[in-house]
Amino acid sequence: MTRWLDDDELAAWIRLVAVVELLPGVLDSQLRRDSGLTHYEYFVLATLSSAPSRTLRMTDLAGRTHATLPRLSHVVSRMEGRALVERTAAPGDRRVSNIVLTATGWETLVAAAPGHVETVRHHVLDALTREQVEQLADITAAVLTRLDPGAVMGASMLPPRSAPTTAAALP
Repeated sequence: MTRWLDDDELAAWIRLVAVVELLPGVLDSQLRRDSGLTHYEYFVLATLSSAPSRTLRMTDLAGRTHATLPRLSHVVSRMEGRALVERTAAPGDRRVSNIVLTATGWETLVAAAPGHVETVRHHVLDALTREQVEQLADITAAVLTRLDPGAVMGASMLPPRSAPTTAAALP
């Protein structure tokens, strides 16, 4: 038997869908305009920036950025052309590709981060009280246990809410 949404659940769901649909475009527009990056490219750079030696296997990077290998390979090729990343063979297994954040990629990420953070603040965080930010962190953590139970994207590996983060590493 279907458990239909009650009025409160329906309102919450419709609002969440609206945020999920609208926010990527807002983030992408700002990054393209100010840094020449798509939001996904920024996410790839930020993900690599927090990896040991700023390097990840292609399959791990795909998992952490929720991309198919063909999509990620296409994006990495474009980013290689701009010297933001480089693809190298993994030590001990030449069939495996590692993706390395280059110095140019790091500089691009650092330069893009302030505008990105300001956009995130303006469109999301500044609209909330401190208590609502904490609730949002708790709510998204609860939902992620269902959507990403293996923590492939690494969101559950984030530091506790009270720990500081660097602006350059924000997705």
